Amino acid sequence: MTAQTADMTPPEQGSDGPSNAPIWLGLVGRGILGSGSPAMHHEEGLAQQLEVSYRLFDFDAFPLEDDKLRDIIRSAQMLRLNGLNITHPFKQTVMASLDAIDADAALVGAVNTVVFQYGRAIGYNTDFYGFRENLSRHLPEKRPGPIVQIGAGGAGAACAAAALDLGCPSLGLYDSDPLRSAALAARLTDRFPNAQIEALEEIEPALAKAAGLVNTSPIGMSGHPGTPVAATLLRPELWVADIVYFPRETELLKQASERGCLTIDGGGMAVLQAAAAFDLFTRRTADRDRMMAEFDRRRPL
Repeated sequence: MTAQTADMTPPEQGSDGPSNAPIWLGLVGRGILGSGSPAMHHEEGLAQQLEVSYRLFDFDAFPLEDDKLRDIIRSAQMLRLNGLNITHPFKQTVMASLDAIDADAALVGAVNTVVFQYGRAIGYNTDFYGFRENLSRHLPEKRPGPIVQIGAGGAGAACAAAALDLGCPSLGLYDSDPLRSAALAARLTDRFPNAQIEALEEIEPALAKAAGLVNTSPIGMSGHPGTPVAATLLRPELWVADIVYFPRETELLKQASERGCLTIDGGGMAVLQAAAAFDLFTRRTADRDRMMAEFDRRRPL
């Protein structure tokens, strides 16, 4: 089935406004048992007097092979879940199992939120919004300058598009799979023709000229220890962002902070993308500041 393009607006509820019916959600991915998504959606639901049930579909824990993804999507739809969040490693492959795709998701080539409505599975990308808003909140002049980004997967595609949308003039993409970074660079060049976008064979030369470094790879997550670049490449005038949020301070951010860099952890993106997904799932508006405060309370720095 070929997915059609959809607009990123909350599914229509009708003249009666938002429903008070229970909301049934889930997260699909690998190695997700430490995810903060269930708590974020549940607590915001409670604050809005809305019952939210959120389950984890961890392919590692079951265990399941990747080719069972379509079955999980269709089973969730059959069981009348309201929607699913999608995470590593399925943000790109899930698109083949959907009936319609939002414009932002089509641009970045990845989906992290699926809403079930009127018998259709509709894909959205709230990572784009989450990273854009988080970066905008932390950068002093809200303009990112030249960036080197590590990772060109589903989350990486969203972050790269968000940075370019904020006015990044030059973006170097490095990925363990050179074909993936080259494909993303080509796709983004079509959308942002005024920016210089290239796939990098090595990081060091580009990073020496960059204003910012973004890690969208899983390196630094629990289970993926380490840092994606040598600490000697970090300099005080460089800002460093990581989308990993467990642990909140990755080894990359720790080393960057020790060298005087402005650091941006993945907590803000995690909350803001979840808030946008909450809007889509519930047809209500999540309180971003309240969700951020609750996240900080549960996961202190």
